[in-house]
Amino acid sequence: MSEDNNDLKIIKDKPRCKKLNPRIDMTAMVSISFLLIIFFMVAKELARPQSMSLGKPDTGCGSDDGVIRCGFWSNRVVTLLLDDDNKVIAYWGLLAFPNEQPKKFNYGKDGIRKELLSINAQIQQHTGNKDRGIIVIIKPSKKSNFGNLVDALDEMAIAEIPTYAVVDYFTPEESILLASK
Repeated sequence: MSEDNNDLKIIKDKPRCKKLNPRIDMTAMVSISFLLIIFFMVAKELARPQSMSLGKPDTGCGSDDGVIRCGFWSNRVVTLLLDDDNKVIAYWGLLAFPNEQPKKFNYGKDGIRKELLSINAQIQQHTGNKDRGIIVIIKPSKKSNFGNLVDALDEMAIAEIPTYAVVDYFTPEESILLASK
């Protein structure tokens, strides 16, 4: 039949199983830890609310040239009416009582930018404060295109005018002024 080769000797000198010291490789865990730390730091920074400073007009009462005024000083306001054919009609002050008659300008350094810089310098010299400069109201007409509005906003950035607003409301006088030019 079959042979029995069962040598069942008990060996007392050698242990039955060899005990190994376990060694854990921590490289992957360290890499994941650093990635998680970076992720949470960036997520926390992006979740922080971003704010920008608002240049609001003065609302207090004061006297300039012996006249007491309350509210913002209307002589600081320049209104830009955006028209078709890349034209800009600008007036300084109120339309009923402008400091200068409304003028037609082009975009660029010799156009509206030059006018805005000169008016801003005059206002800052009059107020004696560099922070109290010009306030620009941009009013795009229905004939103007989106590129005209972008060009006007670029002029605000180039001329470093911090206080401006885009308004889509036209007074009847401004509509007449646009139709006449």
